[in-house]
Amino acid sequence: MLRISRIFDHSGALAAVVAAMGCASCFPALGTLAATLGLGFLASYEGIFINTLLPIFSLIVIAANLVSFVSHRRWLRLLLGISGPVMVLLTLYPLWSYSWSTYLFYLGLLLMVSVAIWDLVSPPTKGSLNNG
Repeated sequence: MLRISRIFDHSGALAAVVAAMGCASCFPALGTLAATLGLGFLASYEGIFINTLLPIFSLIVIAANLVSFVSHRRWLRLLLGISGPVMVLLTLYPLWSYSWSTYLFYLGLLLMVSVAIWDLVSPPTKGSLNNG
């Protein structure tokens, strides 16, 4: 179960970043990176990426972190792991109209990628400590 959880977590985080790069007009920093990587053609699919794929991938990351928590009981990993996708979902739906929501979105994406890297470097293990 750990392997499946890690695969979903990492692919969900990567997919969320790729989906965000498809929106060059909304998120200029990611759009610039996408254009540099040759992904500028994705800008024409902006609506699909942001309104459909990004929420789906965020939900996959949340589910993967919940499954990982059931296996390992690490509260810190759970809180950090679901915070990023929740920030992304909050930004996309109820908080989109606020001027600071873009910063919350970037923070959520950064947190998703950071937790995925943390899981690669130091996979969770079952233990008596609940701090990560």
